[in-house]
Amino acid sequence: MISFVDIFKKKFLEMAELADTTFLPILISFLMSFAVGIFIFFIYKKCYSGVLYSHTFNVTLTVMTMVTTMIIVTISSNLVLSLGMVGALSIVRFRTAIKDPTDLLFLFWAVASGIATGARIYSVVVVGTLIIGLSFIVLTKFKTKKTVYLLVINYKEEAYPDILKVIGRMKYVIRSKMAKNDMTELTLEVYLKDNNTVFVNMLSEIENVNNVALVSYNGDFA
Repeated sequence: MISFVDIFKKKFLEMAELADTTFLPILISFLMSFAVGIFIFFIYKKCYSGVLYSHTFNVTLTVMTMVTTMIIVTISSNLVLSLGMVGALSIVRFRTAIKDPTDLLFLFWAVASGIATGARIYSVVVVGTLIIGLSFIVLTKFKTKKTVYLLVINYKEEAYPDILKVIGRMKYVIRSKMAKNDMTELTLEVYLKDNNTVFVNMLSEIENVNNVALVSYNGDFA
């Protein structure tokens, strides 16, 4: 008499057997993941608006798409192997800090594309990738025309009235002010409608102003 346990064991062993993973479907999956990764690569490079563009991080997006595809192809072919791989991946810890939410978005996009490609749901991959890429390009075009910078002024207190005459013509927010002995360092968040930075030279020519620095600002302040 065949018991329920015997039936369960038989079904489990059947599921544990390797699925039919021929060379051509696997090759198509990896080629598709590479194409999607390259598309993500160019979208990230075109739409990047931070301070320092990282080519290494962008390459990582392409490779991550392919690595995720390899994982999904592997675990979809064998139940026992998938359980073991899930356990192995659970001990991996990633310590790299992601400061820009846009970078996190692209990482999630690469992983999601790799999952769909590994599962061979190519229609979702193609349609989703095109729509996400187009949406990202369109939305980044609607950013404000004002450019945000950090203006750092190092000066003696006697120069402050003259500094106010120059920065009073601009829209700004005080981010920090540090004073030591007779020296003061003032950090402002300034908004510019154009690329006119003549005021930097005007500030540097003021007596008792040691140095003036204008840097691009992406929203993070440390």
